[in-house]
Amino acid sequence: MGVKKLKPITPGQRYMVISDFDGISKGKPEKSLTKGKSATGGRNARGKMTMRYRGGGHKRKYRDVDFKRNKFGVPGVVKAIEYDPNRTARIALVFYKDGEKRYIIAPEGLAIGQEINSGKGISPDVGNALYIDDIPLGTIIHNIELAPNQGAKIARSAGSYAQLVAKDGKYATIKLPSGEVRIILKRCLATIGSVSNSEHMLLNKGKAGRSRWLGRRPRTRGVAMNPVDHPMGGGEGRSSGGHPRSRKGLPAKGYKTRKKNKSSNRYIIERRKK
Repeated sequence: MGVKKLKPITPGQRYMVISDFDGISKGKPEKSLTKGKSATGGRNARGKMTMRYRGGGHKRKYRDVDFKRNKFGVPGVVKAIEYDPNRTARIALVFYKDGEKRYIIAPEGLAIGQEINSGKGISPDVGNALYIDDIPLGTIIHNIELAPNQGAKIARSAGSYAQLVAKDGKYATIKLPSGEVRIILKRCLATIGSVSNSEHMLLNKGKAGRSRWLGRRPRTRGVAMNPVDHPMGGGEGRSSGGHPRSRKGLPAKGYKTRKKNKSSNRYIIERRKK
């Protein structure tokens, strides 16, 4: 899967870089694994706006993706690689031997017709889900659980991965691309390989309208607001509003907001690099 730069026959295409969608084998999603998805417009259940600059965008259907990979010992065959509008990675449609169909996050190098499996005694091949205790050291992994039977939480977006670097007692140590090193129970599941569509970071929308299709509205700079609306607002002429900070007054540019007594601190050996 690569990217392509368009010939600029319109102003919006001058800097546009889009995915070539190479390897995608199916247009419409599997009907039994899709359901309707309502847009929130940045509002919570009470109707209060909790996230600004959201709204509009194209209607989407949600693809039910299997993050638990709990079909232990039942082999499945990859029937299609599909585009998912709700995430940056590609998804793979898997037909299992017992007749069930599921979507999984497609790893890099997964091919149509390939057989995948999960559980104990499975070879560490791309697309297979194993307990971290059974994965060889140095292996690149993704879709990692933070707690057993919880479902994958780490390394799910396009091109992301982690590396298994050590095992000690009931814990294993993994290194994330950010530089963070943390420990995880060896009873957690992880999938072999890195997530597909690693060129996603090279894309360029090219025009404001493409952001609107994705449900992103124009963002107003804080220094362009009045003092009543933002801590950095106000001033005569084009003067900026002091130290950079959020609308709630929290400083930006390096200010640490993580709680010192957070329970997961003991699982982090080395913090991510600045």
